[in-house]
Amino acid sequence: MSAIDLNARASASYAQNLAETQALLRQAALDYAPLSVGAAPRITLACSLGAEDMVLAHLINSLQLDIGIFVLETGQLHAETLALLDRLQATSRAPVQVFKPVQEVAIQFVEREGKDAMYQSIALRKACCGIRKMEPLSRALAGKDAWITGLRREQSGARADVPLIDRSDASKVKFNPLGRWTWGDVWFYIAENKVDYNPLHDQFYPSIGCAPCTRAISLGEDFRAGRWWWEDETAKECGLHVKASPLPEKHA
Repeated sequence: MSAIDLNARASASYAQNLAETQALLRQAALDYAPLSVGAAPRITLACSLGAEDMVLAHLINSLQLDIGIFVLETGQLHAETLALLDRLQATSRAPVQVFKPVQEVAIQFVEREGKDAMYQSIALRKACCGIRKMEPLSRALAGKDAWITGLRREQSGARADVPLIDRSDASKVKFNPLGRWTWGDVWFYIAENKVDYNPLHDQFYPSIGCAPCTRAISLGEDFRAGRWWWEDETAKECGLHVKASPLPEKHA
């Protein structure tokens, strides 16, 4: 059974949610339009290539909004995710930028801590996320005044109060246009609009990150149970949507 067959069930508020999201994206594009002709957009979508972000990329393209898109290619993504990235770059009206970790830093980390360091401690896992996600994110957002994410309140307890517009960071506004959407809404939109998506979703991967840190989930498990499954539930963020933790000192 495909992820569409399993999940595409619109909520009673789907039409309202969709209209709200479209209006928010249009307003965000207007508020953060380029300052001059030919200049880069001042707002960008952080696209993880997961279902939510593919919906947002489709909306940005279909509404022909002047909003950029970027992907963090961590060097640890599944082959299926990389193939989807290629397809998105080939078909997207909006430019899709790819940001990778600094190769030398990533190589040195693996040589020092081992390729399975993320399983050894939360500190080492977050250090890996810092190298592969947080540092590239800082480059992706450099010069931007706002960014867009696919966060939804339904995703986890830690995200239950996600605002549609987050102004808590004085340097950049964060928009979460799918904040009110259900998982069923996401897949109903994908089905209705024939949005391309990661085939790993068909293999019971609702949340997809780096290959070593993502697994399929079983019936009844939490939505994000397949992410960093060996850690305590309260630690399950990479740092993209929380304050970054400092990198640990070199281990003997």
